[in-house]
Amino acid sequence: MDESQLIEQLKAVSFPTLGHFLEEGFADPQLRAMVPNVKVVGRALTLKLLGADAIAVNRALAQIRPGDVLVIDTGGDHRHAPVGAVTSCAARCAGAVGIVVDGAVTDLLELREAGLPVFARGTSLLTTKLHGRNDSAINQPVHCAGVMVQPGDWVLADDNGVLFLDTAAALAVIEQALASDRAEPHLLERLCAGEPVTQVLRV
Repeated sequence: MDESQLIEQLKAVSFPTLGHFLEEGFADPQLRAMVPNVKVVGRALTLKLLGADAIAVNRALAQIRPGDVLVIDTGGDHRHAPVGAVTSCAARCAGAVGIVVDGAVTDLLELREAGLPVFARGTSLLTTKLHGRNDSAINQPVHCAGVMVQPGDWVLADDNGVLFLDTAAALAVIEQALASDRAEPHLLERLCAGEPVTQVLRV
């Protein structure tokens, strides 16, 4: 299976269905969709952000390629927001399909108006500053909401949460997950028709 086929399958599958077949890679549930009604399939461009440095964020934005998801490890800083209206616009214009921040974001109304999917723990008025410290790292392994994320990992995210996985893990479960999705409508029909749970679901 080539990458374009895998992308189409990942876009088609229900992400919670993957939760039936995987145990690792799921971000902390406190990471939520700031822009509602979205579904993201992309590759991780990672940023290990230190010292609330906005210059480091800008440098990461300059490396975005179409299809990327900017994944920001804030090093546990959940107070300073590294992403707002300008960051979101720059990412979208560079071809990013989403942003994931293990921390806070700002300009919530503007983010929703712009429409680029953004996932974070919450919002803040306190933002990063133009420090230019040179100790942040781009495209290195990062920790994001409890998950070790490698550059180029798949980022799957929707209103239910965020999942990071590599290609091997995706290939191992995608066919089974799609088959489960195809079977679900019939199960729902049977339950709505009054069939007992014991006859429809495994008990």
